[in-house]
Amino acid sequence: MAGKKTGRKSQSFLKGAMVLGSSMIIVKLMGMIYKILLSNQYGGVGTGLFNSAYALYNPLFMLSTAGFPIAISRMVSESITKKRYKDVKQIHRVSVPIFVIAGCLCFLVMVLGGFLYVKIIHADNAIFAVLCLSPTIFFGCLMSIYRGYFEGMRNMVPTAISEIIEATCKLFLGFTASFLVTKYGMSRYEATGYVFGTKCANMTEAETVIIPIAIGAAITGISLGSLFGFLFLFIRYKRGGDGITREEILHSPPPQKPSRTLRIMVRTAIPIGLGSIIMSLADMVDSTLVNIRINNIMQNDPESLLNVYGSLIPDYVYETGSTHTFLYGCYGIALTLMMLVTAVTQVFGTTALPSVTAAWTSGNKEQLKKSMETVMRVTTLVTIPSGIGMSVLAEPLLSLIYHGSSVADEVEIGSRVLTIMGISVIFIATSTPLCSMLQAIGRMDVPLKLFAAGMLIKIVVNYVLVGIPAINIQGANIGSIVCYGFVTVAALFVLCRETGIVPDFVSIFVKPLIAGIICGAAAYFSEILFDFIFRQRIATILAVAAAVIVYVIALLMLKAIKREDILQMPKGNKIVKLLEKRRLIR
Repeated sequence: MAGKKTGRKSQSFLKGAMVLGSSMIIVKLMGMIYKILLSNQYGGVGTGLFNSAYALYNPLFMLSTAGFPIAISRMVSESITKKRYKDVKQIHRVSVPIFVIAGCLCFLVMVLGGFLYVKIIHADNAIFAVLCLSPTIFFGCLMSIYRGYFEGMRNMVPTAISEIIEATCKLFLGFTASFLVTKYGMSRYEATGYVFGTKCANMTEAETVIIPIAIGAAITGISLGSLFGFLFLFIRYKRGGDGITREEILHSPPPQKPSRTLRIMVRTAIPIGLGSIIMSLADMVDSTLVNIRINNIMQNDPESLLNVYGSLIPDYVYETGSTHTFLYGCYGIALTLMMLVTAVTQVFGTTALPSVTAAWTSGNKEQLKKSMETVMRVTTLVTIPSGIGMSVLAEPLLSLIYHGSSVADEVEIGSRVLTIMGISVIFIATSTPLCSMLQAIGRMDVPLKLFAAGMLIKIVVNYVLVGIPAINIQGANIGSIVCYGFVTVAALFVLCRETGIVPDFVSIFVKPLIAGIICGAAAYFSEILFDFIFRQRIATILAVAAAVIVYVIALLMLKAIKREDILQMPKGNKIVKLLEKRRLIR
């Protein structure tokens, strides 16, 4: 009724998750196609340069936003629950200068600090990617003003559309720009022997000069996407408003002083932001330590590392001193699949925050328990089978999406990485919604403390293990398992303690784990069976389809999906009636 009376578009947790989740699937598929095209075209070295730029960008972007989008979402949700609509408007006004100033400062830091960063990781040619990515920080900050605001109102549609705009520009504009740069560079080499002012003795040298500039051109599409995404949100807000009526404003209590609103926002945002910054720093730690430690191995004991991979490391990579960049690129190829799962659970965290905040603010413990259990159950229903599936089908999955002889070596190495990464993704992806719920109940400090401890653990594990030639890049995976396993368990413990709620662990963890193991077994044996009958790529697709069907059947037989979960979905009543007739839900 409230939605009809006010005209605001709000969604329940699962409906909001489906809106953002649907857009995220589109966005991640576009992003995957984008990375596949770049990897197929530019190989492990190009992928390594791309991921190195992002490793610097992520912590700076987190620093520039510093948890403010989540703080805004939480404050808006709380104010609407209390019917303090003037405060809602003021939250938006106060947030604008914060994001503008932070975006400008972090943009400058990335531009100037990028030159030092590429020296540290021994990849001077990554500077083109770093500089082309830097405007994304500024425009991303401007988008955050509106995303947090709309999400706090449980309207995920503007965020979803802006994300699709970003991804579309990244794919089409970015890859087109890289293609044109490559074509122009090759034409100049063939005509003059020079590429962008550098004399090249052969085609390999020409490609070495072209790849860093082409990657930078590809990343330009990302910056343009962030610009157009911001323009959409700005126009959407100016023309469509936020759905708060004049009558609601008229009957709303007077707003708090702007200074008080700012203090609350900062006090809420800083621990959230620091936690996000710390985990983004963990990604940069991965990039930096992997590059430095492998480069050290290549300087002191190259034979030990080369013996691990044999002929999988191309001669030109070794000869140009790019082995560390190449291997980090292989790690990044596996990372592309992992990020699909983490993106989905990040959506769960975003959509959970306003609903859990509302239940916590109103003091409705029964609703809070339902909200918490739904978030955790839906999360594990996605993360557990996805992680197990990636582990058992690592090589077929990467061969499916990366094809061609140009990346065969990268796929072989990346599949070894993904086998272990599949286990780490379960903990990485599960930790995000848990920490979002801690933020929703006002314990913004807990994720910060847990992430800080987790990062220290990760740094130590990475430094030790990546430096061992027999382990090398796999050390980063093991570090992630230890780090995020600790964060997940500790966050769950604190959440239960603070709320006084003990969730149904059997339905949340045990049943999805049993169904996930069954799913993994189905995927493994189906791949073996279909591989005798069909080509590998068709066999992999059929194996994945078979695993999904078996997983759904297992969930229904175990009654792992609850009635209230389905009721929150579109057409939930009809689905519930159908499943109740067959006694598949309770």
